[in-house]
Amino acid sequence: MDIQKVERVDKPWGHEEILIQTNNYVMKRITITRGKRMSLQYHEQKEETIYVISGTLIVWKSEDFYDHITLDSNDVYHVVPRQVHRFGAPDHNDTVILECSTTQLTDVVRLADDFNRT
Repeated sequence: MDIQKVERVDKPWGHEEILIQTNNYVMKRITITRGKRMSLQYHEQKEETIYVISGTLIVWKSEDFYDHITLDSNDVYHVVPRQVHRFGAPDHNDTVILECSTTQLTDVVRLADDFNRT
């Protein structure tokens, strides 16, 4: 078995740690800082499964602030290609999730972003 170092990538909403990247899948531990959220986005090809490790994950399905669901620790959420989504943490705690996805890491179409990224 190969031992690998975790790659940390800082983001304006928190950070992600790439735990493993193979030819078939990528696994990340993602921390979303309380009160922050990722971009509203979809993927052309990328598919991902999210497992909530700790905290509460807010999942928006559109730009409508009220169009969301909440997930708690041990909940799982699956995102298929072209499914609009945005992940965030509530104001009272950070949220930590595990993401297992296909390998298309740059396959992001941003529809809206709190940090003006394109």
